[in-house]
Amino acid sequence: MFPERCCSHQRLQRETGVTLLELLIVVAAVAVLSAVALPAYQNAVRKAHRADAKTALTTAAQRMERHFTEKGTYASATIGTGLADTVLPDSENKYYLLSFNPASTVVTYTLRATPQGAQAADKCGAFTIDQSGTRGVTGGSLTVEECW
Repeated sequence: MFPERCCSHQRLQRETGVTLLELLIVVAAVAVLSAVALPAYQNAVRKAHRADAKTALTTAAQRMERHFTEKGTYASATIGTGLADTVLPDSENKYYLLSFNPASTVVTYTLRATPQGAQAADKCGAFTIDQSGTRGVTGGSLTVEECW
């Protein structure tokens, strides 16, 4: 009877530990989940940051229209940080750099929001809007409908 107690006690001790195989399975499962979840999370963050470009372009377009109403032309509009400047140099959260191209005729323009920093990897590329409200994207793999 005494030898039985000894063996059952030793068997119990062996069953309470974690084996190397079990540990490797857990590590592999975490690695697979991370490989799938991290890119999906980064894409979701980039998609959320697109609102920064849309807001900046809409605000800049409103400022351009105000400028046109006051001056009768888009050609004299400027980029800067002052209250009198028409277009601010970047979006509120600094994910996009703003620029515009008034055409040689004084009644047209195209505003552009170019992604910068971590947002530069966004699949939409640069956002554009013109004086007629036509929205576009350039340099990306997604369509206007998917981005705007």
